[in-house]
Amino acid sequence: MYTKEQHPQPAKAPFRGLGISIVGGTGYTAGELLRILLNHPQVEIESVISTTSVGMPIAEMHRDLLGETDLKFSDKIGNPDVIFLCLGHGLSRTFLEENDIPKSCKIIDLGNDFRNNPVFAEREFVFGLCEFNREKIRTADSVANPGCFSSSIMLALLPLASLNKLTDDIHIHAITGSTGAGKKPVETTHFSYRDNNISVYKPFTHQHLEEIENTLKSAGNAALPQLNFVPMRGDFTRGIFASVYTKWDNSMSASEVIDLYKNYYKDSPFVFVSDTSISLKEVVNTNKCLLHIEFHNGYIHITSILDNLLKGASGQAVQNMNLMFGLEETMGLKLKGSAF
Repeated sequence: MYTKEQHPQPAKAPFRGLGISIVGGTGYTAGELLRILLNHPQVEIESVISTTSVGMPIAEMHRDLLGETDLKFSDKIGNPDVIFLCLGHGLSRTFLEENDIPKSCKIIDLGNDFRNNPVFAEREFVFGLCEFNREKIRTADSVANPGCFSSSIMLALLPLASLNKLTDDIHIHAITGSTGAGKKPVETTHFSYRDNNISVYKPFTHQHLEEIENTLKSAGNAALPQLNFVPMRGDFTRGIFASVYTKWDNSMSASEVIDLYKNYYKDSPFVFVSDTSISLKEVVNTNKCLLHIEFHNGYIHITSILDNLLKGASGQAVQNMNLMFGLEETMGLKLKGSAF
């Protein structure tokens, strides 16, 4: 009689997924990366770098990870397959100058160092907006993750830009949660200022404007009109709500424009066009971007919403990683939202 005891199965080799290192491990984006990657079926976190917290258990810093991991912060990169740079803006380039990262190791930078200046040594960073650069990302060794504001605005305008339909000044009002300013507290992020309060900052001068303009031009709108961008601070922690409008020449009917958007994003697993009005809670804690389009008095108005820490940062970074390594694009990113 056949039994397993008589014919034992060979022991399986221990699973080793993609080796991950996260540099700048104490901030909000690193915390989001950890939450995603600890539950990603094809990765193993080799190191989480923080020069100020070496030896501290990660769960003492990111308290929601208590019971999820025994990892401690380190100052050693190891030999990972991919490094996520979660450093302050301007610090990623310094890190790469000071550390010899082998060419075989892929890099995903969540800062702004390489979005508009993509060349570093022998590397050229691909702009990591998945819905625009998916095929380039698949073969990239280095990716510059887009900014959170820019992601919401570019996704609102890319279908029109692809047909060179942006011909008049574009007006953008977008409001972000307090986590968009990073973990280090400053006057405009602490509770007493932010609670029950809304304020404007960096009107018409925000640092994301350059990457928005570059991407829309590359999409097909070479003669891009003026972008009038007014960012606002919201009295909530997560999410971006962008209201975008421009004059419309009626060269396409409303139904044709809606079809254009739905066809443009038909292969995207995370961008959806809603036929009804949308609100911010519908995307918080998810990697989705929702769009809604209306027409009023000769203007087209696009509402675009996403979670600034997920589709606007760490979720999109993991989406990029999945594409770079030939994994299913949604792997690890089928996250549960919170509607109330």
